[in-house]
Amino acid sequence: MDEATPDKPVILFDGICNLCNTSVNFVIDRDPTALFYFAPLQSEYGLGLKKAHGLSPAIDSIVLFENGRIYDRSTAALRIARHLNGPWSLLYGLIVVPMPLRDIAYRWVARNRYRWFGKSEQCRVPEADLKTRFLG
Repeated sequence: MDEATPDKPVILFDGICNLCNTSVNFVIDRDPTALFYFAPLQSEYGLGLKKAHGLSPAIDSIVLFENGRIYDRSTAALRIARHLNGPWSLLYGLIVVPMPLRDIAYRWVARNRYRWFGKSEQCRVPEADLKTRFLG
């Protein structure tokens, strides 16, 4: 998969954040067609993808690369939700809420995520059957 233009949707996530790692597991469990690929923001792949698209290396929110476009924060989360099995896809309806309002809630959780959920010393290591979906 080309770093600059991924051909499948790629989710960049904070690899040391316990909430983020739990969210990745949540997506995997509700993504039976294996649509999404994943990479920690801190990984070589994640850093290269951010650089290739002019994103700050310091960005620490969820980032979705989908169909040649870049989405972050609440927009990324909602666009991911629309592809999930079950009622989760209905959350995409929240896209009608203006992004500044959605991102207030997103930033509040993001600002407190380490305090509420903790963090790991290292990025997640995927199980053998999922290794092909994790980049970098």
